[in-house]
Amino acid sequence: MIQVENLTKEYITHERGSLLKDTIASLFSRKKVIVRAVDNISFSIPAGSIVGMLGPNGAGKSTTIKMLTGILTPTAGRIDVMGYDPQKHRTRYVSQIGAMFGQKSQLIWDIPAMDSFMMNKAIYNIESGQYQSRLDMLVSLLNAQEIIKKPVRVLSLGERMKCEFIIALLHSPKVVFLDEPTIGLDVIAKESIRGFIRDMNAQGVTFILTTHDLGDIESLALSTIIIDKGRIVFQGALSDLKRYLGNTKSVTITVQNQADFHLLHSPGLSLVSADGNNYVFNVDLDIMSMGEVINSLGEYAQILDISIAEPRMEAIVRAIYLHERMSGI
Repeated sequence: MIQVENLTKEYITHERGSLLKDTIASLFSRKKVIVRAVDNISFSIPAGSIVGMLGPNGAGKSTTIKMLTGILTPTAGRIDVMGYDPQKHRTRYVSQIGAMFGQKSQLIWDIPAMDSFMMNKAIYNIESGQYQSRLDMLVSLLNAQEIIKKPVRVLSLGERMKCEFIIALLHSPKVVFLDEPTIGLDVIAKESIRGFIRDMNAQGVTFILTTHDLGDIESLALSTIIIDKGRIVFQGALSDLKRYLGNTKSVTITVQNQADFHLLHSPGLSLVSADGNNYVFNVDLDIMSMGEVINSLGEYAQILDISIAEPRMEAIVRAIYLHERMSGI
């Protein structure tokens, strides 16, 4: 279905100094800097899959998706999606795929979503009977009978996302690319969208989604690709990824005064990030109980607030790197 070989994307920027004289000098003689956003990655995705693409901000996920959809031209490498090259067969290819890119809406703000659907019917030359049948099915699955009649600007984020899914799948694409499909949604809206993706996948649609939300991956994807600094650092089943993580959680605390938690040396407890009086830790609950974690942190600062969540992407990537390093010893 999807075959990617040695895919690379480079951008050319120019070096800038921090001093005024460097800035002035750069106006006359600029030094080129090549930035490699995607670095020689290869992977394959079978038909009917749901694959999660994870990674920190700036890792290369969105750049990879944009090359897969034909928006960006690769610097090097080969992409084959259903027998199409996204660049060479652009016109035929786009009729076979659907895409949702975060802030890039296909809906027109001041008119009902239904009118935007009609425009896509014309763009994709969908036969009237097929259009109505497909629309009825999508609207029913998303329980969107009323919201499609309202101007997009009055819809909630969750309602708008439902309409974005409808317009992305109206032309019956075989492959759908999703960039952060549940970002900003509440728990109920997230589960509604996840249920819809599962329903469409059961009908044979292949989904590739980028996300920071491990809940999306656990709920939807059987296979995961993790990208960091343009390279694939993990590729495999979700069960294999969990083996890297063990029984870990992310703990975020807010303290009265800033503290030097870098001096903390407790097995099973590691500092992930610090921002003012807010600190994020990765906790291995097989080594430390949550009570022990709170006691250890409380020795360094007065804790005002604490929250517990799934591990952050930074902690996941760090765990993968550590595992690979230890395996190579």
